[in-house]
Amino acid sequence: MTAADDDQTRDGRPRIGGRRRTVARLAAVQALYQLELNPGLDAEAVVREFIAYRLNREIEGDQLAEADPAFFADIVRSVAADQEWLDAQIAAALVEDWPLARLDSVLRAILRAGAFELRHRTDIPPGVSISEYVSIAHAFFAGREPAFANGVLDRLGRSWRLEEM
Repeated sequence: MTAADDDQTRDGRPRIGGRRRTVARLAAVQALYQLELNPGLDAEAVVREFIAYRLNREIEGDQLAEADPAFFADIVRSVAADQEWLDAQIAAALVEDWPLARLDSVLRAILRAGAFELRHRTDIPPGVSISEYVSIAHAFFAGREPAFANGVLDRLGRSWRLEEM
């Protein structure tokens, strides 16, 4: 399967939602948001639920873009396992008068997933990760949040992977 094939259904129609990793990132942000709103939930249970019921579904005859379930699961499991450390890193990248707790929970999920990917997925160029999560921020926010996410993720990327930026 080529990259172009990844954006089309078998009958040649464009997929809704784009590439497999893009869709996995979006689903991971949604799963992380769900975990934050329901602190008693287990990350593994949320991963199983998303894979079984939310990823790669057809809705009203339109095939949604397929998500990469392994990539999705890696993001959710890893962020959940390392959230305290990720939050500390994100908080350090924020200005003093804007603490992490003050951010919208969706924006926190975007930053956590992006920070994880920048730090631990060195197989993905940092510019790609930042661009993908800024695009996700645009899907949720019409205000300054996408630029805010870009600034924080860029700061983290330059801190961890300057030579690639």
